[in-house]
Amino acid sequence: MSVITVTDLAVDYEKETVFKDISFSVERGDFIALAGPNGSGKSTLVKTILSLVKPHKGEIFLFDRLLCDFDEWHKIGYVPQKLSIIEFFPATVAEVVAMGLISKFSFFSKLSKVDHEKIEYILNLLDIYELKNKNINELSGGQLQRAIIARALVSNPQLLILDEPTTALDPDTREKFFKTVTDLNLKENVTIILITHDTGGVGQYAKKLMYFDRKIVFYGTFDDFCCSESMANYFGYNSQHIICHRH
Repeated sequence: MSVITVTDLAVDYEKETVFKDISFSVERGDFIALAGPNGSGKSTLVKTILSLVKPHKGEIFLFDRLLCDFDEWHKIGYVPQKLSIIEFFPATVAEVVAMGLISKFSFFSKLSKVDHEKIEYILNLLDIYELKNKNINELSGGQLQRAIIARALVSNPQLLILDEPTTALDPDTREKFFKTVTDLNLKENVTIILITHDTGGVGQYAKKLMYFDRKIVFYGTFDDFCCSESMANYFGYNSQHIICHRH
């Protein structure tokens, strides 16, 4: 199954073209590092796929359904780049994580015992269980980031989209985060798209690289990237092999 299919996508912003003629597909079980320079349109591409930005032209399919007909948003977990506590205030950490389950139920549904157990499991997984009753506005930047990641994970998404998720994490938490995400991908077959500027490190976790700079410069496996003469010419031989992380 194709989790995402994009055909001839174009997005304009204030009469300026952000990108155009973008076509690609994401298969079930892919782990894609979406990299590129600042202002290249990476976050806009993801927001368009999530129906947060309206495209100028093109088609998007999610789980083989046209985007305008897609209504199974519980299948998708999303962690945006910019976080704001105002969106969640006033709420405890546990309540914020529980918001990740709302799309599966009606507004007035009560969480079951299994739901509460799942929330506690995710809180433990991200080392924020002791913060579960703490108000969200009392958290540090790294703690808030982990809470938002927990909210995205709690619904067992089939597609997980993460926009610069490790920016506010300390090295130990960052390593545990990548282990968690890698396990989800390998053991649970969760499809992952991770937007990152850390092209020198993500190759040890992700399966594929999409290098995006208002167009798709490269899309394929890291092994293919490593062997690509055109990418050696584009990045330089040394930078190419730092990115591919295969040597």
